[in-house]
Amino acid sequence: MRYTTDQTTNRSVRLRKLFTAALAIGCGLSAATHAAAQSLTPPTTPTLITPPVGSVAFLLGRAQGTQGYVCLPKDGGASWTVNNARPEATLFQTVFGQDVQIITHFLSPNTNPNKFAPDPLPFANATWQSSFDTSKVWAQTQQFIKAGTDQNSCPNSGSIACLLLQVIGSLPGPTGGKSLTKTTYIQRLNTNGGSAPDEGCATTADVGKQTLVPYTADYWFFRGGN
Repeated sequence: MRYTTDQTTNRSVRLRKLFTAALAIGCGLSAATHAAAQSLTPPTTPTLITPPVGSVAFLLGRAQGTQGYVCLPKDGGASWTVNNARPEATLFQTVFGQDVQIITHFLSPNTNPNKFAPDPLPFANATWQSSFDTSKVWAQTQQFIKAGTDQNSCPNSGSIACLLLQVIGSLPGPTGGKSLTKTTYIQRLNTNGGSAPDEGCATTADVGKQTLVPYTADYWFFRGGN
C-alpha cells in the first residue's frame, strides 16, 4: 500500500509540474500575442535612429546575451572585429512577475531575402526568431548612435551602439506562424555592456583570440502603419 501511495504522490507532483510549465508557456504566448495586437509606445529617439513615419511598434523584447569578437590582423597589428560582432541573446517579456522567453537572437544565413537585402548577401545576418512559432526576420543596420549620446534612449556610455535596423528578409515558421514576419524595422535601445575589450588584441601574436562580452538591451519591433 505504501508503494502505491508513493506512486500516486509522485504522479501528482509530475502532473503539477507539467501543468505549471504549460501555464507558463500559455501565458508567454498570450503575452506575445497581446503585445503584437496592441500599439506600444517606444521612447523618443534621435531622428537618425527613428523608424520612418507611419511605423508602429508592436513588440518589445528585453535582451540578455553576449557580443562575440574575434581578433584579426589589421595594419600590421591586430584588432577586435568591432564592426562584425556576433550576437547571441535571448529576448524576454515579464509575465506575472516571471521572465518568459519570446525570441532568440543570433547570426544565420538569410534564406528569404527581400528587396532591401544587399546583393551579394553576406555569409550571415542578424536574426530574430520567435520562441513560439519559429517565424524569423533578418535585419541589417541602417543607422546608429553612440551609447551615452542620448539620455532618453541610449544613456550608457561605453556600451555598444544603439541601432535602427531594417528588415532584409523574413520567413514563416514551419506550421505557418507569422508573428515576426510583419516586422519592417527593429530598434536596439538602452544598451548596457557588449563593447569589445580595450586589451587583448593588439599584436599579430593575439590573432585568433575570441571573447564573449555580456550585454543587455531593449529591442523594439515595428511594422508598417497600414
